[in-house]
Order: sequence, then structure tokens, then C-alpha cells
Amino acid sequence: MSDWIPVYEAANSLEAHTLKGALEVVGIAVQLRGDALSGALGELPANAVEVTLLIRPVDLAHAQQVLARYRQGSEGSWQCRHCGEQNAGSFEICWQCGHEPGADEQQQR
Repeated sequence: MSDWIPVYEAANSLEAHTLKGALEVVGIAVQLRGDALSGALGELPANAVEVTLLIRPVDLAHAQQVLARYRQGSEGSWQCRHCGEQNAGSFEICWQCGHEPGADEQQQR
């Protein structure tokens, strides 16, 4: 994994997998470090172990743009007209299928 660099520390596995999907849908390969540890925690809260998202250095600028939109917070949400997936308002494309929202979906944000 030496050619992978950390780009984000997710609070828990759910956030990590959500962001992994959002990055992969725009063509950025992602590896997760620490995700397997969450199963070993037993009864501890899910946010007790942070999960690191790793990307290739060539994708850093693009990943930072995606993550910056995510960090701006949820501005509502929108449902993809192509696959029906519910997306955070900060996502410019559907994390499930990669389609962009139509004008009617953008107004829901």
C-alpha cells in the first residue's frame, strides 16, 4: 500500500463506505484502512475506530474536491431519477449509479 496516501479519516465504517462509493463513482480508486477492526470491537460504539480512506496520489486534487463538497454539510437530499437512490445534497452525482441530478432533483436540495 505504499503507493496509496491517506485522504480522509472517517468517523466510522458507515461514513467510510459512503465516501468510498462517492469517490469510486467518479473514477477514484479507494482502499480502506481500519475497517476490519470495527468487527473486533464487540459492544463498543461504531465510531470507536476511525477508518482511513486511501487513494493514489494522482487522484488527490479530484478527491479533495469531492470531499470538500461532502464537508460543506448536507444541503438536503435528492433522489436519483435513474436508480432511485437517496443522495446527500452535497453529492453532485448519484453515489450508486453515477448519474447527475436533473433540474427537478436539484431544486430539492
